[in-house]
Amino acid sequence: MDLSLSTRNVPGPNGDRTVVEVGGEIDVYTAPKLREQLVELVNDGSFHLVVDMEGVDFLDSTGLGVLVGGLKRVRAHEGSLRLVCNQERILKIFRITGLTKVFPIHTSVEEAVNATD
Repeated sequence: MDLSLSTRNVPGPNGDRTVVEVGGEIDVYTAPKLREQLVELVNDGSFHLVVDMEGVDFLDSTGLGVLVGGLKRVRAHEGSLRLVCNQERILKIFRITGLTKVFPIHTSVEEAVNATD
């Protein structure tokens, strides 16, 4: 399966957030595409990102590494990276790896956009 990406800006109470909607599989083959998108957004000045993973069917360690790298990149600019996910099989990966303590994980894009930093 391939990876689909789309971005949009969403106004929130704490300023605009860039929502990255991800669909398909984030694995060793497709993760570089997500990495490029996150790097491009940060280089263009988007430091508050929401990664909507509702359409993600599979996530491996390479995908986790890309998300952690994206988090480090936005934090270097005092930004934020929030995840939207309520699929148990994907959430389990974050729990097992301890990344639920690193990433704010929300159940909807609206919740993530409205969350205070």
